[in-house]
Amino acid sequence: QVQLVESGGGLVQAGDSLRLSCAASGRTFSYYNMGWFRQAPGKEREFVAGIRWSGGSPYYADSVKGRFTISRDNAKNTVYLQMNSLKPEDTAVYYCAVDRRPRSASFNELNLQVGGQGTQVTVSS
Repeated sequence: QVQLVESGGGLVQAGDSLRLSCAASGRTFSYYNMGWFRQAPGKEREFVAGIRWSGGSPYYADSVKGRFTISRDNAKNTVYLQMNSLKPEDTAVYYCAVDRRPRSASFNELNLQVGGQGTQVTVSS
């Protein structure tokens, strides 16, 4: 089994930045596509960003393109989400997710499984 532990959330003002971290254990991290989801109060969980195990261009939801950057450090078994120019509508619990299968030939957000408790991000106006 994989364990995912998110951190880095907090209360910030609109326009500020945060960097979320997700530490993974229990699998060969470098073989798995990783991603971030978020869930705002009263809304369904939505995909935010994803990164392939094999490299290449990351994937982003339209709502965060140009503001958020996903990256990974395989040596540290950690995936990051750098969030800049935060908006009140970014307020949500952010969850890290891992692909159900290693070495996936392609990226599909539907194959990602949320595994952590999430970290709260609150952006005030």
